[in-house]
Amino acid sequence: MSKVDVLLGLQWGDEGKGKIVDVLTPGYDVIARFQGGPNAGHTLEFNGIKHVLHIIPSGIFHEDKLNLIGNGVLIEPRIFKQEVEALQKRDVDATKNLYISKKAHLILPTHRLLDAANEQAKGNAKIGSTLKGIGPAYTDKIARSGLRVGDIMEFDFLEKYELLKVQHLQTAHTLKFDIAAFTIDGYTIDEYEKKWLESLETLKQFRLINSEYFINHCLDEGKKVLAEGAQGSMLDIDFGSYPFVTSSSTITAGVCTGLGVAPSRIGRVMGISKAYCTRVGAGPFPTELFDSTGTRLCEIGHEYGATTGRPRRCGWIDIPALRYACMLNGVTHLFVTKPDVMNDFDEVKMCMHYNINGEDTDEIPFEFNEVEIKPQLQSFPGWKQSLQGISEYSKLPKNLLNYLEAMEKATGVPVLAVSISPDRKDVLFKQ
Repeated sequence: MSKVDVLLGLQWGDEGKGKIVDVLTPGYDVIARFQGGPNAGHTLEFNGIKHVLHIIPSGIFHEDKLNLIGNGVLIEPRIFKQEVEALQKRDVDATKNLYISKKAHLILPTHRLLDAANEQAKGNAKIGSTLKGIGPAYTDKIARSGLRVGDIMEFDFLEKYELLKVQHLQTAHTLKFDIAAFTIDGYTIDEYEKKWLESLETLKQFRLINSEYFINHCLDEGKKVLAEGAQGSMLDIDFGSYPFVTSSSTITAGVCTGLGVAPSRIGRVMGISKAYCTRVGAGPFPTELFDSTGTRLCEIGHEYGATTGRPRRCGWIDIPALRYACMLNGVTHLFVTKPDVMNDFDEVKMCMHYNINGEDTDEIPFEFNEVEIKPQLQSFPGWKQSLQGISEYSKLPKNLLNYLEAMEKATGVPVLAVSISPDRKDVLFKQ
C-alpha cells in the first residue's frame, strides 16, 4: 500500500516549493495541492522560461502525471481561468490531467472586497493580506455558508450566490468601506463579477470529482502521490506567528484534512528551507536585517513576492523556527534553496538560539509578536565562489558543505538536496 509523501515550506513561505515539486514529479503519479489558494505563488523556471502557478499544482507541466486540487484548496474562478489560459500559451492543456475536488470552496468577488475592507478596518494593525479573498472565504467555510465547486452544477447556484453576495455587501457597508471605489484588477466589483461568472464555464470543463475517494483509490492501487503545500509552516493558522498568519493549516496535518487521507497514510515529509530567511507582510521576524546585508539578500535573491510583487523582508536563517517547523511536520528530509544568493558574502550567520528578557531559549514564545527577541548568532565563513556549473553535491565548496552540515546538526534532519540556481536542472541530490 502506497503512502502520501509531503513537500512543504518550513519558513514564512517563498522557499521554492514549486520548483522542487517540478523536480520531484517524475517520481510520482499524482501531485495534489491540499490547502491555500491564489495567495500562493509557485515559480518554476526551465528552458529559460519562468512560469508562476497560483492554484494549479506544480506537476502540471508533466503531461503523463495526474494533478489534483484537493478539497482544502480555495479556487477563485477568474484567476483559475487566467492560469489555464497561460498554460495553453505554453501548449499545456490542463483539462487532460487536472482533477478538481467538488468540495473545494470558491472565492467570490465579494470575498476579495471583504478582504480589503477588513484590512482597512484594522488600520495600523493590518496583517499584510494578499487581498485575494482567502481569509473571508475560509471564514465562510467554517461558518458553513460557503459555496463549493460542486455547487456550480446545481440548478439553484445563482440563488445561493446572490444570498452570500448580499451578506458580504452588508458586512462591507457596516465596516464603512467605499464599495463604489473598490476595484479588482482595474474593474469595478460589478464588472469583475461578470467576468467571474463567465469563468465558471472554464471550471466546468474539468473533471470535478469526489477527490477523497480518488486519492485513496490511487494509494490502494500502489500509485505514488506527492502532496504539495502552499505558504509556510510559520504561517500556519494554529502554530504560526498568529495573527500574522494565513487562514489554513500549512503543516503536514493539513494534508489529512485537505485531501481526505488518514494520518497512517503519510509517508516521507520533505521540508524546504532557504539558506537564509524571508518574509512578506507584517509579523515577527527575529533575524530580519535592516542594513546593507539585508538589502543585498533582497536584491541578489530577487526577493519580491510572486503573487503580490512586494519586496520581501530578509534576514539570517532562524534555527529555532526551523527546528520548530521540523517538529510540527515530522520532517524526514530537508531541501535547502538559494545558497547561491550568498556566494559573495565574507561570512554568513545562523540564529542558533533566542534571548528573551536576558534568558536564552530554543522555543517559539506564545508572545512571539510582543516580546523583544535578540537572535544569538553564530558566524560561518562564506564560500566566496560561484556555484555555477557544479553538478554534484559533494563538489560544493567546503564552507557551504559545512554550513549545510550545521543545518543538519541543528535540526536533526538530513539534507536530501540543495538548489543552487532557479533552473530545475540545478538541484543537487546528496548521495
